[in-house]
Amino acid sequence: MAEPKQERATRTRALILRAAAEVFDESGYSGASISKIMNRAGVTQGGMYFHFKSKKRLALAVMSSQQTFIDFPSEGAGLQRVIDLTFHLAHELQTNPLIRASIRLAVEQGEFGVRDDTAYQDWVALVETYLLEARQRGELLPEVDEHDFAVVLVSAFTGSQLFSSVASARADLPSRIVLLWRYLLPGLTPPRTRASLRVEPADRTPAT
Repeated sequence: MAEPKQERATRTRALILRAAAEVFDESGYSGASISKIMNRAGVTQGGMYFHFKSKKRLALAVMSSQQTFIDFPSEGAGLQRVIDLTFHLAHELQTNPLIRASIRLAVEQGEFGVRDDTAYQDWVALVETYLLEARQRGELLPEVDEHDFAVVLVSAFTGSQLFSSVASARADLPSRIVLLWRYLLPGLTPPRTRASLRVEPADRTPAT
């Protein structure tokens, strides 16, 4: 049975988006080309331009897809969920070329004439949601503003991962996140809550 036209178009678009992310991750915006992306995706020029009219539009699509490239952890709640998210994202940056590409493009967006903080604001909104849950659980100090701290955390994580990228190709990113939380938590939550939190990467050893 022939694949329905709409499903084929959706699948082709997803293939192009993934191929573009891989090429942007490897080469950056300037080093990427439509021909490289077409070859990686295995599509024709017509198929490419049906979905994306230019390299810039492809870059924008990849850049705006950060959260769709990640399977978020479902365990944990409140402040522990915030902490786990940062370690999960660190792992994704080490292993997932799609999220690496989207974040690289967010940093390089000046090269294609864009100044768009939507991706960062999306992370702020997600962290703020988790922090509001932490507030309901009594985990935050009274003076903490959930939105303000979400901005601080996204900014600090962004800086940490950029520093780690240059220093070690992100090999030391988890240890930098441990350090980040060591200094952020005292201003965020009371000692009794800090004592109950796990501030370390999840154990990813396969079960035997």
